[in-house]
Amino acid sequence: MSPRARVSAVVAAVAVLVAGAVVGIVAAQTSGEERGAPAATGTVARPPGAPPLALELRLRTDAEARDLRRAAALYARGERARARAIFDRHRSLEARVGSAFARWPDETVKLIGRLAALNPRSAVVQLHLGLARVWAGQPGAQEAWREAIAVEPDTPYAITAGDLLHPEAARGLPVFVPSFPVPGSVTALSPPRQLAVLQRGAERGGVRDAILYGVALQRIGRPVSAERVYAAAARRAPDDAEAQVAAAVGRFDKDRPADAFSRLGPLTRRFPRSATVRFHLGLLLLWTGRVEEAKRQLRLAQRVEPGAPLAAEAARYLKRVREAESG
Repeated sequence: MSPRARVSAVVAAVAVLVAGAVVGIVAAQTSGEERGAPAATGTVARPPGAPPLALELRLRTDAEARDLRRAAALYARGERARARAIFDRHRSLEARVGSAFARWPDETVKLIGRLAALNPRSAVVQLHLGLARVWAGQPGAQEAWREAIAVEPDTPYAITAGDLLHPEAARGLPVFVPSFPVPGSVTALSPPRQLAVLQRGAERGGVRDAILYGVALQRIGRPVSAERVYAAAARRAPDDAEAQVAAAVGRFDKDRPADAFSRLGPLTRRFPRSATVRFHLGLLLLWTGRVEEAKRQLRLAQRVEPGAPLAAEAARYLKRVREAESG
């Protein structure tokens, strides 16, 4: 395996591992959509087939959301006429994007371009405008994806646009992993109720409550809101390692990874015996493809606080990295 392929395998494995790293907190709900996407290169290459839909309905349980999930699943299976019939029943931007894509190849680019002209500050439209341009062999995809991030950064669509612009990094954004459990009274609830309870806890409770709410926000694709919650927790508890690390992780941006590293690195000196500092430094290094240094930090997480929950989590990550490297 070439060094580049090895790093790619590791960062892909990390993204899968992180998806289940925080059991019991509101999980990012997939909607049954096709999630494949092209690498964001400087050249225009026309991929085969129809462009993927990347609709993000997350915690929505209303009738329209159920319809859109069903239509997206039909679209992913290539049943575009049936998907179009469902999308056409609704007038939300997600439905109109789906309807335009279900008309591939005849009308999609024109319809998405019209939607973008009418809704220039919509991340879902800008994201799909870029995808349509790639599949049509047209330039301008990266500009559309950057616009998606600029106009609505606190959305899953902005995160997906970042993935497309940075194919060398793990998909999504790193999520803070607390060393303390989520209360059973929360995990027993439905995802929407979990989020509501965690929000109330953050407003009325302590730093740990705020951290759990920040994790929930990260997992439903609201990174800007999560960063604010973490930053407030860090201000309230300047000597709490978890609050400080969470605030650093919340600052991670694929365009500006130094924003997070510049906050996280100095914490290794402030909290030299803290597994959370070393673990999350390793996590962010994995996210950016610096595998060897990431492994060193994960080993340090095991060493500085043996027996701690994040020491065990570090061992799990190291095992997954070894499997990815050998596979």
